[in-house]
Amino acid sequence: MTVVRNLDRFKTDLSTLIEQAGKLELALLVSVHGESEVVKAAKMEKGDSIKKLPNFNEVYEAWYSESLAVIRQILPDRLQDFKDHFEVSKNRKVADITYSSYRIQDALKGLRVTRPPYGEVIVDHKAAVPHFKQQVAILKAAERRFESSLFEIRQLVQADLFDSEIATARELFKNKFLRAAGAISGVVLEKHLTQVCLDHDIKLAKLNPGIGDLNEALKSKSIIDVPQWRFISMLADIRNICDHVRGREPSDQQIDDLIGGVDRILKTVF
Repeated sequence: MTVVRNLDRFKTDLSTLIEQAGKLELALLVSVHGESEVVKAAKMEKGDSIKKLPNFNEVYEAWYSESLAVIRQILPDRLQDFKDHFEVSKNRKVADITYSSYRIQDALKGLRVTRPPYGEVIVDHKAAVPHFKQQVAILKAAERRFESSLFEIRQLVQADLFDSEIATARELFKNKFLRAAGAISGVVLEKHLTQVCLDHDIKLAKLNPGIGDLNEALKSKSIIDVPQWRFISMLADIRNICDHVRGREPSDQQIDDLIGGVDRILKTVF
């Protein structure tokens, strides 16, 4: 499950970037509108909250580079859009600098365009605010895409793992290692039902629930019907025979039923 663990780490990094974006946005707004206005608008406490904000000009470049790498991987179709909110057009001339052509890159350079003779401001770093807001929106869209992808990848990785374990159980059964084949099949069934409960956000009373507990929970939430519940109960009974070494030996038919039944549940209960 190394792939999933790496994805979890990637998800954490993405969440950190979005959290940092919120602080950067406030820092940018402070430089544009002033501390008191931002404190009032954001309903922040004065003093410490503002002091803890990063310096936008110092932190943005690193945030941008890391976000760019994330979007390139997760949301490549929005990559150029993300870059366009930062980069100044190569064909832009000084005379063409307006509110619509101003970019975050200009703000980092402290670019400010005025009109003589009274120094009326035509455009300054205020114009960078909507561009940064849009970059944050793109990053959040990447997070939503990733959440969906992560779920799909988890399911695929787990399905591959379970298929491999079922294949192992079949091989053991073929070589007459009945208890071992049944034990592996039982573990697969328990893991699968646990994941189904997690996917449906079903809270379980026991810390380490067994197949019976999971089966009851799924039936009570109408995730499975009564025939499925009975079928899983039958599989659980066979699994119990395999787990109790001092009990009677499971028959070939029982183990064949268990392996085939677990394979069926993997494909029908989710």
